[in-house]
Amino acid sequence: MASRKLVITMDGPAGAGKSTVAKRLAEELGYLYLDTGAMYRAVALAAQRAGVSPEKEEDLCLLAEKAAIELVPGKDGVRVFLNGEDVSEAIRTPEIDRLSSLVAKVAGVRRILVDKQRALGARGGVVAEGRDMGSVVFPEADVKFFLTASPEVRARRRFEELKKRGLDPDFPKVLAEIIERDRQDQERPIAPLVVPPGAIIIDTSNLEVEEVLRLVLAKVKEKLA
Repeated sequence: MASRKLVITMDGPAGAGKSTVAKRLAEELGYLYLDTGAMYRAVALAAQRAGVSPEKEEDLCLLAEKAAIELVPGKDGVRVFLNGEDVSEAIRTPEIDRLSSLVAKVAGVRRILVDKQRALGARGGVVAEGRDMGSVVFPEADVKFFLTASPEVRARRRFEELKKRGLDPDFPKVLAEIIERDRQDQERPIAPLVVPPGAIIIDTSNLEVEEVLRLVLAKVKEKLA
């Protein structure tokens, strides 16, 4: 679209659609899609496999430091590799959802992963998606978005996603998990989920992905112009 490469952030709570929209936006622009949540999930998976409790900060930091986490674009989207193993599906379970939220509270782990994220975005040309991209990781980003939706809508999306994976989810339980995840993300003492200063807020509750994509693309084109 233009020679100038922007840093674009997309924050929001679980199930707001930010992953899907961020991926599509990155594809449209030819940018790197930086799925920061997947990085925390990968550390959580490494901790689970190693039997390391989220309370053991020193051990978690060692895991995070040593973990080789790669985000590899492919025809089916970005694949996540942990120490050379494709863990794209393994990190998308309810248990890893819960563990990654706990891991994300650990100050040392956040410092390590934020450094890695900033290195990836240093030259621009990146769509960074997560919960603290515009507020902490890239506070000077060129364009910031905050996607949100009602807890019920987000829980329904998560419910359908789990069903597509062949699981048998319970909707009230999924809704309770979404509400609890929101509480944890908003109340954590380090980099809590907030609307970043200057962010464009989009409520996706009644919007299709294509509608949201058109909105964000229009804002990016304005910036590029």
